Amino acid sequence: MMGNGFGFKVDVDVDVATGKVRAVYFRVRSGKVKETKEIEPGVVLADYGHDGLLIGIELLDRCEVAVFDRVTVDEPSNVQQFFRNAAPRELICN
Repeated sequence: MMGNGFGFKVDVDVDVATGKVRAVYFRVRSGKVKETKEIEPGVVLADYGHDGLLIGIELLDRCEVAVFDRVTVDEPSNVQQFFRNAAPRELICN
């Protein structure tokens, strides 16, 4: 965890037989999840803590980078850049 309260981490779930990425979880803060919001049905889920701050985003299928921008609009620029740079290219379209 970094001194500013952010701890960037990416967890990737890969199909062992095909090597295909099944899901990616981007964590920006530690904490317990109070609420999960479905941002794009069946594609993007966002987790929020008891304080209402974003904890992480789960990506289950291809989505537009604008979805990350929408979810992170109130986040500091380092969080926004983390999502833009850490997502596997095969799961992001412009």
